[in-house]
Amino acid sequence: MSSKKVGMVSVGLTRFNRRSKETPKELAYYSSKMALDEAGITRKDLDGVIIGSAPDAFDGVHQKHEYLTDGSGGFNKPTMRGYVGGGTGVFSPIQGWYSVASGVHDVVMVTTEEKMSSIQPSAQAGFLTIFDNLIERPLGPNLVWIFALEMKRYMETYGIPKEHIASVSVKNKGNAIDHPSAMLGKNFTLDEVLNSEILCDPVRLLDISPVADGAVSFVMMTEEKIKEFGISKDDVAWVDGVGWNVDTTMWTNRDLSYPKYVEKAAKQAYNMAGQKDHSPEVLRKWLSFAEPYDPFNYKELHHLEGLQLFAKGEAPKAAFDGVTARDGDFPVTPSGGLLGVGNPIAAAAGMKSAELYLQLTGKAGKRQLSGDVTRGLAQAWGDLMQVGTVLILKGGRVD
Repeated sequence: MSSKKVGMVSVGLTRFNRRSKETPKELAYYSSKMALDEAGITRKDLDGVIIGSAPDAFDGVHQKHEYLTDGSGGFNKPTMRGYVGGGTGVFSPIQGWYSVASGVHDVVMVTTEEKMSSIQPSAQAGFLTIFDNLIERPLGPNLVWIFALEMKRYMETYGIPKEHIASVSVKNKGNAIDHPSAMLGKNFTLDEVLNSEILCDPVRLLDISPVADGAVSFVMMTEEKIKEFGISKDDVAWVDGVGWNVDTTMWTNRDLSYPKYVEKAAKQAYNMAGQKDHSPEVLRKWLSFAEPYDPFNYKELHHLEGLQLFAKGEAPKAAFDGVTARDGDFPVTPSGGLLGVGNPIAAAAGMKSAELYLQLTGKAGKRQLSGDVTRGLAQAWGDLMQVGTVLILKGGRVD
């Protein structure tokens, strides 16, 4: 049986802040209400609600999917929570897609939320729980030095200069100036990034995205419902391809220089969309832009290679040469990404999924890409460097 055609018809985003006054439930309410209003529908039109949020420790609420349900519009409606770490913000709209495509629902609300400021003294207290309690946690690991190991491995494997990696921070933080939800949009120089406070060699302060509070919501529905509600195809972004993959949690047993889990997820999404040629040159012509996950600057480059958009070791020079600039040959992270807009775990990649919709419908404001924007890709990565999630959307009038 063939699946139903599924379109994203609206998004809602809160401001990303270091410490929001709103509760997690209120953040979810604001983003979901914005999405409903933008779609021109009400809560009664929803058949179900998808909630994406990280470990309960961040919000400080046990079983927080139940806590977030009414704020997300799910009171007395079927709800489902998914969580795959940082990959959640892309996996949640994937869950929305298969809930509709399968015929279970016709109209769904998808809400991704995170309030990182609730956990004290810092989010690291929550992150510590992802490590193996017998062989890793006794070492007192933290994400900065874990990713410093991966960044160092990536640099040494392909002979990557730090200047090439630092250029990603310059680009993304600059792009974020034009994002209304941005927390850290600012023009930095390459020297400022390279000389920022060192945290764990080779990682410096401006190599990392700022933790934040925020929420992002989407309304997704069948083609039949889109026609019924009178929504123009100009306001629709169709789901073209999805993919996800989980590698081993034993990160010490993997080659950290290349994200195989991203490659597998990407190829699944490309194949679903009918794109069988996975060569970088072909993919960059087929896609109008990409929003890879960038919690650290090197990860954007790492993920671009896993997505098959650049050959191994070649993404850093392309970024340094301006190929991935918003006005470059292949725009990457026109939103400003996690590095500039902020990183409220599940909502962070939700913001990237939202950027696909906004660009494809011409609603990205000052960030709007020039030319014919027909197809975009969002990718996220989560848990302990082993989850890859990929979403491809195409414009409402693209065949």
